[in-house]
Amino acid sequence: MTLRSVIMGTGSALPRRCVDNAELATMVDTSDEWIVGRTGIRTRYIAGEGETTSTLATEASRKALEAAGMVPGDIDLIVLATATPDQTFPASATIVQAALGINDCVAFDVAAVCSGFLYAITVADNMLRGGAAKTALVIGAETFSRILDWEDRATCVLFGDGAGAVVLQAQDTDEATGRGILASRLHADGRHNGLLNVDGGPSTTGTVGKVRMKGQDVFRHAVVNLAQVMREVLEDVGVTPDQVDWVIPHQANARILDATARKLGLDPARVVVTVDRHANTSAASVPLALDTAVRDGRVKQGDLVVLEAMGGGFTWAASILRY
Repeated sequence: MTLRSVIMGTGSALPRRCVDNAELATMVDTSDEWIVGRTGIRTRYIAGEGETTSTLATEASRKALEAAGMVPGDIDLIVLATATPDQTFPASATIVQAALGINDCVAFDVAAVCSGFLYAITVADNMLRGGAAKTALVIGAETFSRILDWEDRATCVLFGDGAGAVVLQAQDTDEATGRGILASRLHADGRHNGLLNVDGGPSTTGTVGKVRMKGQDVFRHAVVNLAQVMREVLEDVGVTPDQVDWVIPHQANARILDATARKLGLDPARVVVTVDRHANTSAASVPLALDTAVRDGRVKQGDLVVLEAMGGGFTWAASILRY
């Protein structure tokens, strides 16, 4: 037997307002044909009044707890990945903690942009296996619409808002066939800051800033880095791409998903795609797609699943787990 972090339940949340490409074309110089052809995106959800990163995160967390058959009091660790916190401080994880009625547990945020959920689940996994906690909420939540330049037509069409969450619990499982996280790999290379960033911050401009991206450069790095990190976790557990039941990637761009799948020789039918409905929701992207695939019956208990993402920094990461 070996101690692993097992996903007990998943949940997600989206804002009330869904914006399709036709509506976006009334706001900025673009078209449905242009957006779909370059990104595969058809709709995205945009947070409105009263909807924040923490409210979306709380809703996703409640659904994950319900799916796990647990209550908030069962949680002793909250790790929330976000690049768009409610406040500079305190951590949005503590706002979620209070909203759930948990009086005392470890709660903090992780900032790794689109790779944030993979960083958060790896941190939580290590804490659970190290005995620092027993049961964790791991959340990816964003309101990226609030840091977009709505006059930058190449960037503003790409992003949306949302949240996803999982309940992780440390359990003794069979080493060969047991459920849980089997391996994770994290990377970062700060030399590429200028290719994808926000042009503001408390210690530089004193303003929040807006998202800036050099899309073609990001695309090239993404395909190479994502294929590399996925190979790493597969090698760590001694499996080949054809043995993986599902790949759940960061939903940045349909062309990146297709190119990465081709580079690894993956069957596109085994890649979960939600970018057409949700757009790029940054740290929320992977858990939102995971919850979608769990709830529609594609991902089943015992399936071998790879999660992967790349984001600004650059950061990139992957985890392989048996669901």
